[in-house]
This record gives sequence, structure tokens and C-alpha cells, in this order.
Amino acid sequence: METITWDDFARVELRVGRIVAAEVFAQARKPAYLLQVDFGPELGIKKSSAQITHHYTPEGLIGKQVVAVVNFPKKQIGPVMSECLVTGFPDENGHVVLCVPDQNVPLGAKLY
Repeated sequence: METITWDDFARVELRVGRIVAAEVFAQARKPAYLLQVDFGPELGIKKSSAQITHHYTPEGLIGKQVVAVVNFPKKQIGPVMSECLVTGFPDENGHVVLCVPDQNVPLGAKLY
């Protein structure tokens, strides 16, 4: 594993947002959802594509707080421009489990 400096870590904007919309991403090559995540007044709502269909339903995602990288460049994913990367961990079968705070925190809060 390569080590990084504190400055390297500090450059990554990992922020908390709340999923306000989720729908099946029908055009995706692998099963995925299109998410709209609210990061509060400073950052607003950002779109993301997430391959999280194994453990989650669109309805069950609404209102869930998630941790996302918000300072990657936008990325075209099919017809959608992804504006953030929602984070997660693979379970024992490789299916994504979302990285979430265990209590509600203010939207836009930065991980440190």
C-alpha cells in the first residue's frame, strides 16, 4: 500500500449528502441507479450513477445520508453527467454497501 501525506488526504472533498431522488438507470451497462444528492446550500444537489442495486431499492434510498467525493471532475456516464462519487464498500460477494454516517450530520459536512 502506498502512503500519502495529510495534504494529499485534505485535497479529497468527502462530504455528507442526503439522497433526494433515486431511479433505475435503464441505459447503464451494469445495473445502477441515478441519484440526486443534496449537499446543502454551499454545494447544492449533485447527480451520481451508483451500482448499488443489490442491497438497495430507489424508494429505500430516499432520505439516506451518504458520503461522497464532490471534487472529482464531472464524468459522462451514458446520457448522464455524474457530478460526485458516492462511496461504499464491497460485501463478501462484491456488492456495494454504502458508506454512511451512523448519525445524522449537517449536509455538506466534510469527513476528517
